[in-house]
Amino acid sequence: MEDEFYRMKRLPPYVIAEVNAMRHAARQAGKDIIDLGMGNPDLPPPQHVIDKLCEVAQDPNAHGYSQSAGIPGLRKAQSDYYARRFGVDLDPNKEVVVTLGSKEGLASLATAITAPGDTILAPNPCYPIHTFGFIIAGASIRSVPTTPDEHYWEALERAMHFTVPRPTVLIVNYPSNPTAETVGIEFYEQLVAWARENKIWILSDLAYSELYYDGNPTRSILEVPGAKDVAVEFTSLSKTYSMAGWRMGFAVGNTKLIAALSRVKSYIDYGAFTPIQAAAVAALNGPQDIVEMNRELYRKRRDVMVEAFGRAGWEIPSPRASMFAWAPLPPALREMGSLEFSKQLLTQAEVAVAPGVGYGEEGEGFVRIAMVENEQRLRQAARNIKRYLSSMGVNSSAA
Repeated sequence: MEDEFYRMKRLPPYVIAEVNAMRHAARQAGKDIIDLGMGNPDLPPPQHVIDKLCEVAQDPNAHGYSQSAGIPGLRKAQSDYYARRFGVDLDPNKEVVVTLGSKEGLASLATAITAPGDTILAPNPCYPIHTFGFIIAGASIRSVPTTPDEHYWEALERAMHFTVPRPTVLIVNYPSNPTAETVGIEFYEQLVAWARENKIWILSDLAYSELYYDGNPTRSILEVPGAKDVAVEFTSLSKTYSMAGWRMGFAVGNTKLIAALSRVKSYIDYGAFTPIQAAAVAALNGPQDIVEMNRELYRKRRDVMVEAFGRAGWEIPSPRASMFAWAPLPPALREMGSLEFSKQLLTQAEVAVAPGVGYGEEGEGFVRIAMVENEQRLRQAARNIKRYLSSMGVNSSAA
């Protein structure tokens, strides 16, 4: 009998879990850890959304199995969102499916469209499900850069010319998790043309669609004419409406991919609890005050964090979108590596961050900082970090 199952052998150790375990142990020991590691929103959803959940849960007929593709009203609400936000028309019956968060949607689509041995193009660094979903499904990964510059296009061309078997899927994620990089519509126009020419599917993860700053709204790949011929896009209510634990997301776009995803999901699950889906309709169709409020909240936290950490001696580039900052290690500590730096930050400064190497080898030398604590806690984190950096002999005279 095998000691380890086939798919388990294909999964490398989850580096971020090591820091998470240390954080949990420190908290169990009574330490006041400022947690900037996990992208877990610290605010509740709008009250009218919670009220709708409670209202529908009182209906005795709302507790049976739901539709795995999502209730019709929710698919319509998502198509209406795309129409008003991006000017994109979607058929709610053929081009929209409800997922249990964008993460499950990506993994289920990987299961639906991947044959063992397929090659998938994925950014490095990237959010783990972008690669692991396909690795679990039996594919091999070829990395391309995350930064959308001229090297990105060169890497795509090399991948198509020199990879056997020929890649079948490209994953893109902007605003990026973990790097917070963004793209304009010109990038998507070029990408759609490239995908059509090379006969390759595009999976776009737009989970941070509404967390943009400085007056630069994020764009959708589906805004490009002809994009639905080659692309599907995943979105989520987790960050936009502070509904992370509700596990509400969507896949929209190409009918062939949506049909494949829907069919696999029909075998795997019965869809989210109907009251949650009804509450998600209320979120999408109701007052949108929380969207701007959350965007402004994260913008203020970004500005406080960049300023306070800079004064503590750690220069961090200001993210243009998402709820994360992608921070290079202080130069004097770069040789330590992102995992050891994250461990020391946790034990010495009582601040949790996510080691960049957990998002791929190209993430080495960085950590991901989630802006999920309030401004006072961010300033406290900066004070703790300043003491740690001083103890390591890092010059923080800027303070």
